[in-house]
Amino acid sequence: MAGKKGKKRSETCNCFPLSDEENVTSDLMDTTLNQRRPAGWRAIPFVLGNETFERLASYGLMANFMVYLQREYHMNQVEAATILNGWSAASNFAPVIGAYVSDAFMGKFWTIVLGSFSSLLGMMIMTLTALLPPLRPPPCTDEDLQQGQCIPYNGAQLGVLMVSLCWLSIGTGGIKPCSIPFSVDQFDLTTEEGRKGNNSFYNLYYTTQTIVLLITQTVVVYIQNDISWALGFGIPTLCMIFAIVLFFVGTRIYVYIKPKGSVVASVAQVFVAAYKKRRFYIPVDGVDGQFYDPPLTTSLLCVRELHLTTQYRFLNKAALVIDDEVNPDGSCKNPWMLCTIQQVEDVKCLLNIIPIWVTSILGFLAMNQQGTFTVSQALKMDLQFGSTIKIPAGSVGVITLIAIAVWLPFYDRVLVPALEKITKLEGGITVLQRIGVGNLFSILTMLVSGFIETKRRNSALSHGGPDGVAPMSVMWLTPQLILIGFAEIFSIVGLIEFYNKQFPEHMRSIGNSLIYLTFSLASYASNWIITIVNDVTGRSGSSWLSGDINTSKLDKFYFLIAGISLLDFVVFMFCARRYHYRGSVRIN
Repeated sequence: MAGKKGKKRSETCNCFPLSDEENVTSDLMDTTLNQRRPAGWRAIPFVLGNETFERLASYGLMANFMVYLQREYHMNQVEAATILNGWSAASNFAPVIGAYVSDAFMGKFWTIVLGSFSSLLGMMIMTLTALLPPLRPPPCTDEDLQQGQCIPYNGAQLGVLMVSLCWLSIGTGGIKPCSIPFSVDQFDLTTEEGRKGNNSFYNLYYTTQTIVLLITQTVVVYIQNDISWALGFGIPTLCMIFAIVLFFVGTRIYVYIKPKGSVVASVAQVFVAAYKKRRFYIPVDGVDGQFYDPPLTTSLLCVRELHLTTQYRFLNKAALVIDDEVNPDGSCKNPWMLCTIQQVEDVKCLLNIIPIWVTSILGFLAMNQQGTFTVSQALKMDLQFGSTIKIPAGSVGVITLIAIAVWLPFYDRVLVPALEKITKLEGGITVLQRIGVGNLFSILTMLVSGFIETKRRNSALSHGGPDGVAPMSVMWLTPQLILIGFAEIFSIVGLIEFYNKQFPEHMRSIGNSLIYLTFSLASYASNWIITIVNDVTGRSGSSWLSGDINTSKLDKFYFLIAGISLLDFVVFMFCARRYHYRGSVRIN
């Protein structure tokens, strides 16, 4: 049926975005396709528990996997790093595929189920490589390993290992993009309780992931290194079994959303239809029946019906009804010639989100450096903590995790309610403001890191011993590690919330997968910048990133990253101020 005129009120904001999913004036759609009301927090322990134990399992494997490949498979550093990076890249790209499969064909629930069993299969195979001697090369002493005299792995042993990693990547592709959107589906966003629960969920999600990282980088790594690889892999495998059982326990109270078909085709139809009707004129004030606006048919309990806006006005022609394009029953004759207003506005949402997503890639540069060069700094500092404890250089990142675990609950339970009283906005500040604050913390992190590195290098050159270690405690790195934790809290959690709230409801899984794609692209961008800096500065004979950190200019590299991040922040501000929100809520 032809529908309403195009001058309906647009749910947009022309300043810094106001958060979505929360408009109390949203239309409550027909729920006959889904009789069950959202259970809210009652359903979250089962969904979040599945995600948490799956993360514990996968992080438990990955935390020490480099050491496993070198010690047990007798790989050199390059071989091990190549396999690890390839697995990481595949695991970060797999959620994009999994999101498409979920939104177009399987639905979030069954995609999570498929991912969970795939992860379990991969973990079981990995555990078998540690249990069964024929699946790995014969044991080798540390001395023979250093001299390269160990018996290498054969093709069959490597094949079993790669099969395990492939199943783990498939599992990641099924679980990662769907767990958060499936959790959001469990909240009734037409109620204040549901909206508040949804807002708090994102902070709780990241807090649990941080606690999991703390456990894997301490307890699990200790078991693998000092007790047994088989036990160290077996415990995560058992966790995965428990995660699957926990997820199925909640099936009676879940809300299930049916997939709506190919998202790519729906988006392409809008562009094709708009192009074919490019010569038609759209008057400023539409009239009833001019645009195609049939009633929504969806299993979502609450879906915001979007109204035609003047933004990207050329796309509105895709919904323009010409002659007899609509059948008597209200359906369109050719979806490649006529699209619904909802389709058109969904595409506009995607076009609005793309600039924010692009700027977030460079916004993650500071986080990439803390996982690499910070460890190099720690190796040339006094690692003694007290009289008996020596901190492993690779464990200094635990400070960041502790900062996140402490700050996030405080932010959610104390700071947000206080901000809500001041701003009258649910969440205290908008999601884009939260991301912007995270970007500022990233810039501040790089500046502080640069100043600390200048002090460390001067100390090492002036008072360091023969080994080049500065007489300076590794705890001097605490400020930059805490600051990068704040950057993660605001940027990453903000982006997770932003994508899940601003993407069209039937594309949430795809929106959530962008987080992992951002991580992947940020890593590539970081490597690209490092290569350029090393090549350019090395031409003068003194590279900023030479092998010896005491003779390099790592502080200048940090300042460069700060400058790049600052320029990226300016572009982000420009895009954010022009972003049109899908909805907002004010607190009376």
